[in-house]
Amino acid sequence: MGETTVERPPVPEEDRPAPRRRRGRPRPQTALAVAALAAAGGVAAVAALGGGGDSGGGAATGLPPSTTKVTKQTLKDTVTEDGKLGYGPAHAATSQARGTLTRIPESGDEITRGHELFEVDGDPVVLMYGSKPSYRPLKIGTEGSDVKRFEKNLSALGYDGFTVDGEYTSGTAGAVREWQDDIGVEESGVVDLGRVAYAAGPVRVDSVQADAGEPASPGKKVLDYTGTAKAVTVELDTTDQRMAEEGAAVEVTLPEGETVPAEIDEVTTVIEPAEQGEEPATKVEVTIWLDSGKAEKAAAGYVLASVDVAFTAGEREDVLTVPVTALVALREGGFGVEVVKGGTSSYVPVETGLFADGKVEVSGQGIAEGTVVGVPK
Repeated sequence: MGETTVERPPVPEEDRPAPRRRRGRPRPQTALAVAALAAAGGVAAVAALGGGGDSGGGAATGLPPSTTKVTKQTLKDTVTEDGKLGYGPAHAATSQARGTLTRIPESGDEITRGHELFEVDGDPVVLMYGSKPSYRPLKIGTEGSDVKRFEKNLSALGYDGFTVDGEYTSGTAGAVREWQDDIGVEESGVVDLGRVAYAAGPVRVDSVQADAGEPASPGKKVLDYTGTAKAVTVELDTTDQRMAEEGAAVEVTLPEGETVPAEIDEVTTVIEPAEQGEEPATKVEVTIWLDSGKAEKAAAGYVLASVDVAFTAGEREDVLTVPVTALVALREGGFGVEVVKGGTSSYVPVETGLFADGKVEVSGQGIAEGTVVGVPK
């Protein structure tokens, strides 16, 4: 229901009845405590309250200058932050082999499983899919999760004659020799350390960190890469970390105003290097992949762009609400509202819940949808 405002002519001072004091009845206090409570609930500012003061027990000394009705609605505590539309966080690809870099891709190139990521001594370093890097050569008799990861990729590329089971057998070696022949390297049946580079999926070269002709050595950074799907990244202060939960729903507003639903995929704590004379800054980096449905289609036309991301930090469905400015701090403690009935009003204590968009969730005896409450101007 919408707000209803009732304007009443002021009552002349000489015609007002003298206030009476009653023990045990809620009495209004100053607006200072209301502002403090609202700030704790995430409200940026609260209007100062008029009237009230120390004027006479549970009954108000005069009708409020305006009123509104208690409404039932869904409250959402949303915060909008700036985001960057691109391809998500960049990762480094390093060499695990010694030699000379003989070919480097260009920024923007997209590379898929089984294709060359870069080249050392004229031989390709081949991209495969996996969550962990290589750390040893693979040969007959080797067993482990790294063998299974490589066998899975080999099978996905169409090679057979072995079982994907984490055991490097003669059958695996036979398939490897066939694969080595196809990529143009020595057919040894052994996967040397540095022949394969693993990434989570297809990659897009974000930036090149070395030139052809430079020496390659274990740990040398060759390039930075991202995924090929569009993603939004948002950098939050640690004080806003409550908004960043994996799987939480968000809304992304694209440059031309189209809004698409998405969800948080990754939350990472990042320590930014300190400037001279300053302390390092800790930030929370949120990644939102736009790789499915409406979001993927809507983002396809953009390469790099600024977007708005609306986070929902809290939500309460079908609750009773009043404007934050309708709250009155009571001398007895807690908060209340000035309930107006006919030509009289009284202060009624309430429990507060979620604050959002200038509204606050309230509950209490006698508080129901449609109850008329005072709102100071």
